[in-house]
Amino acid sequence: MDAHLTLRVDGAERSLTVDTRTTLLDALRDRLANTSPKKGCDHGQCGSCTVLLDGRRIVSCLALAVACDGSEVTTADGLSPDGPATDTLPPEARRLHPMQQAFIDHDGFQCGYCTPGQICSAVGMLDEAAAGHPSHVTADLTADRVALDDEEVRERMSGNLCRCGAYGNITAAVKAVAHR
Repeated sequence: MDAHLTLRVDGAERSLTVDTRTTLLDALRDRLANTSPKKGCDHGQCGSCTVLLDGRRIVSCLALAVACDGSEVTTADGLSPDGPATDTLPPEARRLHPMQQAFIDHDGFQCGYCTPGQICSAVGMLDEAAAGHPSHVTADLTADRVALDDEEVRERMSGNLCRCGAYGNITAAVKAVAHR
């Protein structure tokens, strides 16, 4: 059975018809040609497909596209203050989101496959921490703001795997943005 839906992807409204069994990841990649989220495990275990759905991080391989109808989807490509690359504004002319720049500055990637998911997860995680949401390792549950030390960042980013092992640099990048 097919369903018609509308998504706002990286700032642009997109309408499409999909089989009701289609995941958000497959709709983004196969139907909307947005290859920023990556298909890693396709089981919600690696985090390569992490996007922001209405501002909250999700693994898009586990979300049905029809359940996201009317939602705002932000991929790593859409985090730039200038929006995603277009014919009028090529990638080299765009400003980067602070997290994207921090990943470059701190060499938070090696092969780069997991990087879009890592960046989206880090942006979502910082919003969660700023809102005071504790994690399993949060020391002071009464604090207004969560202290993002190495242990806290590692715990909050633990759903995103990096096969190259760039975790130390990813943690440094996330902390650099958190402490601005």
